[in-house]
Formats: sequence, structure tokens, C-alpha cells
Amino acid sequence: MFGYIVVHKPELKVREYEVYQACYCGLCRSLRRRHGRLGQMTLSFDMTFLAILLTGLYEPKTKKGLGRCLTHPVHRRPYQENRYYDYAADMNVALTYYKCLDDWQDEHALSRLLYAFLLRGRMKKLKGLYGARLQKMEKLLLDLRRLEKQNICDIDKAAGLFGAIMAELFVYQKDEWEEKLQRMGFFFGKFIYLMDAYEDIEEDLKKRRYNPLAERYRKASFEQDCEKILKMMMAEASRAFERLPILQDAEILRNILYAGVWTRYRQIRQERKEIKGKS
Repeated sequence: MFGYIVVHKPELKVREYEVYQACYCGLCRSLRRRHGRLGQMTLSFDMTFLAILLTGLYEPKTKKGLGRCLTHPVHRRPYQENRYYDYAADMNVALTYYKCLDDWQDEHALSRLLYAFLLRGRMKKLKGLYGARLQKMEKLLLDLRRLEKQNICDIDKAAGLFGAIMAELFVYQKDEWEEKLQRMGFFFGKFIYLMDAYEDIEEDLKKRRYNPLAERYRKASFEQDCEKILKMMMAEASRAFERLPILQDAEILRNILYAGVWTRYRQIRQERKEIKGKS
């Protein structure tokens, strides 16, 4: 997946990190149970956040236990599961499928096309469960693909389309929290899309691939502009989060929102500084 929505471990208490690991293991188990080994390979920290968020909001009955797996065959590790982990697992597989198709169209990587082909059976099952939701997501992805083919470097429009996809994904059910979850997902999606563009800008320009930041990259203020835009996106997502009545694992969620999402950004920026320093 994307790999931007992670915890910042140094700022987590030991107990909080253990809970986070149990959530990650819970999502892994849900993927295996619902989609087999192939689905388990799509595991990501991004959807772990969604599982924790929805669990904290709705506080369902949650199964907790200890178990072994291929990755950890010796020592049993804690895990927790509920219907929101199952939902996050389903959405994880769907997003991976769409990402593989997108990568194939961008890079013509046969491995991504093959993986998408192997996931087709799982997608048929998911469309039976989430037909209207996935249909809307596919339409938004098609609109985004058209915009990219036209090479329209409209940051707000391009990121907004992916934001709308994540807004759809963040809403588990229609209720009083729907609007706030949509808003949170929308700005989360914009952040992810722009972070991905920020990370890939040099390679995209070199290979003449679409990147919404291409026009800004030539400006001296590129780094400052990107930082400002990304901070605006996460500020809006965090503001929506703070309006939700979440107490359970709230500090883990805040750690991700206020620190974890910047982990990869800081790495990319530092790498660019070092490259420029050498040149």
C-alpha cells in the first residue's frame, strides 16, 4: 500500500505500542481468514489505523487472544479482532487491487498486473458485499485517471478525487458520525495522494509520468510549498478526528495523526538534502 500512516514509536508508551502491534496482528489474521495467504500479503499499516479508529468510535465487542503465525512461529503474539478489522481487511484488499491496476497503467509492471489478476476472485466477493461503495470508488478512480492522462496539474482537483475515495472508505455505516468520518477520510486521502506525489516527483519527471506537483517542482519554494500544503491537509483531518467521541486507544491515534504521518516525509526531505549536498 502507501506506508505513510504509521506510528511514531519513540513517542508511544510501551503498553500503547503493544496494543498497536496487537491491532496490526488482528488485521493480519482478518486478512488471512477472509482472503487467504494472497490477501494477507496486502497487509498495511494504513488500514490498521482505520481499524483502530472505527473500533474506538463504535466500541464493539472485541476478541483478544494470543497466536502464532508464519512470521512469528515460536512465540505467541497478542491480537484483537472485531467486525471493523474485517471491514478494514476487505478495504485493504480492494485498495491493493486498484493500486496494482494503477501501477500497471503507469509503469507497465507485469508483476502488478499479475497480482491484480490473482486478486480478481477476492474482488468479486467484495463487490457482492460492498457493491455500491466499490462502484463509486471505481468511478472516482476513473475520473482521476482521465485527469492524469490529460496532464492537468491541478493539485486540489487531483488530490480531491483521491480524497473522495478515502472519504467513502472511512464511513462504515450511515449514522450521526458519517459526515465527520467523511471529512476526516477526505483530507487523509488528499494527504496520502500528495505525499505519494512528493516522494515520486524526481522519478516521475525523469520517466515523464504524471505528477500533480510537476509545475511547482521548478520553483525555489517547492519544499516550503509542499510542507505547507501537507500540514494543511493533516490539520483538517486531525480537526475532524478531535470532533469524534473516541477514548479507546485515542493516544495511539493521535500519535499517528500528529507525529507518525510525518515519519516518511522527514526521511524523504533528509535524503534530498543529502543528495543536494553531495552534488
